[in-house]
Amino acid sequence: MTTQFDQWRARSPYYDESHEAVAQSVRRFMAQEVLPHIDRWEAEGELPRSLHRKAAEAGVLGLNYPEEFGGHSEGFDIFHSLTQSEEMAAAGAGGLGASLMTHGIGLPPILALGSADMKRRIAPAVLSGDKIIALAITEPSGGSDVAQLRTKAVLTGNKYVVNGSKMFITSGMRADYMTVAVRTGGDGMGGISLMLIETDRPGVSRTRLDKMGWRCSDTAAVHFDNVEVPPENLIGPENGGFAGIMRNFNGERLGMAHGCCAMARVALAEAVEWATTRETFGKRLAQHQSIRIKLADCARQIAATQAWVDLCAWQVKTGKGLPADFAMLKVQATRMLEHVAREAAQVLGGASYITGSKVERIYREVRVNAIGGGSEEIMLDLAGRQLGYN
Repeated sequence: MTTQFDQWRARSPYYDESHEAVAQSVRRFMAQEVLPHIDRWEAEGELPRSLHRKAAEAGVLGLNYPEEFGGHSEGFDIFHSLTQSEEMAAAGAGGLGASLMTHGIGLPPILALGSADMKRRIAPAVLSGDKIIALAITEPSGGSDVAQLRTKAVLTGNKYVVNGSKMFITSGMRADYMTVAVRTGGDGMGGISLMLIETDRPGVSRTRLDKMGWRCSDTAAVHFDNVEVPPENLIGPENGGFAGIMRNFNGERLGMAHGCCAMARVALAEAVEWATTRETFGKRLAQHQSIRIKLADCARQIAATQAWVDLCAWQVKTGKGLPADFAMLKVQATRMLEHVAREAAQVLGGASYITGSKVERIYREVRVNAIGGGSEEIMLDLAGRQLGYN
């Protein structure tokens, strides 16, 4: 079956036959291992750990990660990753990508800043699907205000003692490792470090959070009560964690923006299918001018946003990206998804309010995209400051 993104890739200068091969490979994985089970996983509130191992065997987990740690990087670029994300969106469940691919935000700081021993110890286990890693930055008191985080790691003798809490941690219940932002120095961004904390250490406790959307992605509040961590678990230099966090955010925001495009395409496809088969007032919905206008306008907004996503991806590939671009792109994408999800729901009518349609699920997941990875307000303020509007 040819999809909207297949057609997009065929007319784009950024994609070639190798990206098509990735699309077909991930499509087979989704058909065999995910689509028959996604509704059950949504109801259960988490993904089975076995899915991580199957995804590793299919080459999904390791795409664009170093070969030396079990990944697949030779001949792959960021557009292969976008293609993979697109195919995973076919389930119409944002929690699938958020949780199965949580190493996409938890592992990069280790690969970029961690010691050689840490990389050898952690990366192969994660990329094989045997272990799960999460990123733990957001706190109950601060939200997106990373510079004000309160979780402290105090060096006592030959170990750090960690106390504090993290909130809204994706894969937080199942994670074996967490890449945690802690305060090791004074106030502000200059006193923040990144630290690897194994979740089986005494003093680590987790509470499951129920959510509006991303149902199959387990989310947790995490508490650290006098957790002892060895100094070798520091990721990068002490008090040098803020730069690593910001570096990670750019990739996360680009990924979320493309995810919004992918989910919008899923919602639009379901709306188009409904409109071309459902009859009202003696003719198919799609034969009503107002419905055609809705669908075409959704397609317009998706295409415009995808073009910006691809440009930013090219900028990452060529080392020309600017933080303001990723911040503004994320806002563009989340607002586009909100519009498309609303219009798709209008086309489906009452059917969109009943559990079972992809549009219903995607509609519930609009807000997490607009808030997670930096809220719209934070993103636009960041962009304004980056562009010198102060």
